[in-house]
Amino acid sequence: MTNADDIAEAFELIDDWEERYRYVIELGRELPEFPDALKTNTTKVEGCVSQVWLVTRLDDGTLTLMGDSDAMIVRGLVAILIAFYSGRRVADIPTLDVEGFLRRLQLAEHLTPQRSNGLNSMVKRIRSDAVRLAAEAA
Repeated sequence: MTNADDIAEAFELIDDWEERYRYVIELGRELPEFPDALKTNTTKVEGCVSQVWLVTRLDDGTLTLMGDSDAMIVRGLVAILIAFYSGRRVADIPTLDVEGFLRRLQLAEHLTPQRSNGLNSMVKRIRSDAVRLAAEAA
């Protein structure tokens, strides 16, 4: 799995937004298979036009994420968030500057409003899951 720094560096090297979209799609293709059994109403992210599923888990104090989408670009956005958040201390998740990271990628200017709203819904879901996992672990 590609890490967040590698993704940011790749975005900086790719000038053309069509190529960047291809890269986002490729990131989505690299995600591990998401079992159909996990595609439930509980794991579904509300507020996304596309179907998006996220599963968060606490492993030794750090967040582990799995996700999927039925849309190729959105699946790539899921991969970007997984790269940013996975392996981080669950207690740190709510205050991590994912918005700054996404600005660095210049995604906001190049996503449709619906995809931007969906991306924000995914971030909110990850943050709320992290708060819940931290409370359960305390």
